[in-house]
Amino acid sequence: MGHSPFSSVMPKLYLLTNDDEFELLYQKLEAALSTGLIALLQIRRKQVLSLPDGALKLFDESQKIVELAKMYNVPVVINDDVKLAEKLGVGVHLGQTDGSIGDALQSLLPHQIIGRTCHGDVALIKEAKNDGASYAAMGAVFTSTTKPNANIISRQQLVEGCQQGIPICVIGGLTAENVSELVDLPIALVAVVGDIMDLPVANIAQRCHEWQQAFSKWKIPT
Repeated sequence: MGHSPFSSVMPKLYLLTNDDEFELLYQKLEAALSTGLIALLQIRRKQVLSLPDGALKLFDESQKIVELAKMYNVPVVINDDVKLAEKLGVGVHLGQTDGSIGDALQSLLPHQIIGRTCHGDVALIKEAKNDGASYAAMGAVFTSTTKPNANIISRQQLVEGCQQGIPICVIGGLTAENVSELVDLPIALVAVVGDIMDLPVANIAQRCHEWQQAFSKWKIPT
């Protein structure tokens, strides 16, 4: 069974990197991580990867980000790339076409987090759970600037997904304001890119605190 630090009564914040130039990205991550409110960090650098020496550059950047996250005791997952995760000694987040959970479990250390994209499909969530994933990601919940054409999932799909006995991560267009629409659901992680990473460095810590306030209003199921 995948390791899960997410079993708590209210959701935790799961931050994903954006495609900012690295020095700016690093400053933003430091501002966010230093609040102590980030439970998990995903390295996703699509634009860097598309460069001619993208894989090397991503390895170099990821090393620095992993070191930074270690200072704040925040676990890291790499988007889609089990080999890179293995090299760096971190977890991985796998889309449906990015390899099997089983292979990831064999390659990574037992405590590393393995996430799986499941969209709105309960069958995929069940499969992720049976395969040993740490969490299943459902979305898009709202339209987002990161993936404007993603299919929006229904509330019913979310409700069912949360009943499958695996921590659920929601993603897609979430803000510290609209997340209040989910307060009655037992969600483990809320994945955020734009609502935090699109802000100037100086505003990031404040926004993380606004997220924490939103989470404090969660209706804990009795």
